[in-house]
Amino acid sequence: MHPPALATELISCESHQPLGQIYLATPPQPGHWFEFEGTVYIVLERRHRYQLRANRYQLHKITLILKPAPRLDEVSQVGHRTVIGNASCRYNAQSQLVRCAVNPLGPCQGCQHFQPR
Repeated sequence: MHPPALATELISCESHQPLGQIYLATPPQPGHWFEFEGTVYIVLERRHRYQLRANRYQLHKITLILKPAPRLDEVSQVGHRTVIGNASCRYNAQSQLVRCAVNPLGPCQGCQHFQPR
């Protein structure tokens, strides 16, 4: 038996504006990539909202805070993981959420701080 689909509100982390609302049986966890209306996003945060019904709190709604995913030419493969930026750089965070400590907004190409790992 499948869990019931929950209302899932999508919010942009950059503009703090709602992107829309959809119904998902299993909303993605933070760090996963998510496609909505032709745009790929990274889930940064997942918030649960509960309602008191019949003297019990029940999960009512989920909010996903999303950030637009980087272009495919801005990601690298490290083992079985996809990381943002040039994974061969010493300062790369090896993360799906953060590019690096020195230049977090990128781009990696032409970065003056590049040092091979």
